[in-house]
Order: sequence, then structure tokens, then C-alpha cells
Amino acid sequence: MKKIDEDRPAWPMTIAPEKVCYFILKARQFDAKEAPSDEDSSSNPTDDRMIDILEDSSDDPVQEELRSAIWALSVDEQIDLVTLVWLGRGDGTASEWSSIRRAAADAHNNRTAAYLLGTPLLGDYLEEALSMFGESCQAVENEHL
Repeated sequence: MKKIDEDRPAWPMTIAPEKVCYFILKARQFDAKEAPSDEDSSSNPTDDRMIDILEDSSDDPVQEELRSAIWALSVDEQIDLVTLVWLGRGDGTASEWSSIRRAAADAHNNRTAAYLLGTPLLGDYLEEALSMFGESCQAVENEHL
């Protein structure tokens, strides 16, 4: 990608911005879940006004979809995703991308999915980092919503 302006560096990652947008959208679905309110409920979704869909469970399909998508990424893409989270939460600036990415590469292990899924505000952090590079998910959101 080309440099947007002098204040925003070009996209330096192996992960495509569209993939990051996918993770933002899915993370927001996952973050919207709440603790189960009636674990013994045996009613059907229509009877309880679809409230169970918003409850978190160990077999949550959104969580499993996110986990699978993270594991389907290459190691470089996983490292980029973690680096974006760190940037988005304020651990540095876009101009420090290389050094933050080196730290993420050093920390990389086989628990990337668990780490990312356990990060509160994951979607917000990723979106904030995207904006540091002049990227937006608006087109992706318009297409899927």
C-alpha cells in the first residue's frame, strides 16, 4: 500500500487489512457475549426472545470461528495481529512498528489464539491500530452488515 500522508506510514504487514477487519468484526461479536443468566434453560430460542444467542458458552461458535481463523494464519500474520493489538492498546506508535513487531515475534508461541481471545477490547485495539496506518473497515462493514 502507498503512504497515505507524511504522518502515516505505509502498511508494513504480511496480513491484509481485510483480514484484520474480519477479526475486528468477529471480535466484536465475541465481546458482545455475556455470562449465562439461565444455564438450565431448555426453552427454544423463540420462547426466550433469542437471548441465549448473546450468552457466552464453552462451545460458542463465534469463539471457535475466531480460534480457527487465527490458527489458519501464517506465523507472520499471527505476529502482525499481536503487534496490531499492542499498537492499538497504546504500546507504541506506527513509526515503532519494527521494534514492536520484533518483541511480538520473540513472544510468539502456540497460544496466540488463546492470548488474543482473552484480550478485552480486541476489536477496538485492532481498529485503533488500523487507523494509525490510514486504514478503515468501513467498506468491509458496509459489505457485511
